[in-house]
Amino acid sequence: MRCRELAATIPLWVEAIGVAAGFLGVIAWFPQIRKVWSEGKHEGISLPTFSLVSASLTMWLFYGIVIESMAMVFANIAALSCILAIIIGVLRLRR
Repeated sequence: MRCRELAATIPLWVEAIGVAAGFLGVIAWFPQIRKVWSEGKHEGISLPTFSLVSASLTMWLFYGIVIESMAMVFANIAALSCILAIIIGVLRLRR
């Protein structure tokens, strides 16, 4: 089955579940972003781990693009933005 055929067979309700999961996944990063940027706390944050998570999310983003899943694309762009905000904040605090 080709990617376009796969994308055409993904029902709207399945994409809606993906959107909801992506939304919850992004919200989960907000407390960490607040700690780093508002409170200036970065203890316990492993940059190698966050870098690995970034690589994983990037791969999921490309996968979402290939299978043409808008839910996966938007969720991973949003999650990558959150991770990047945390990494930049931690680097700023640790210099």
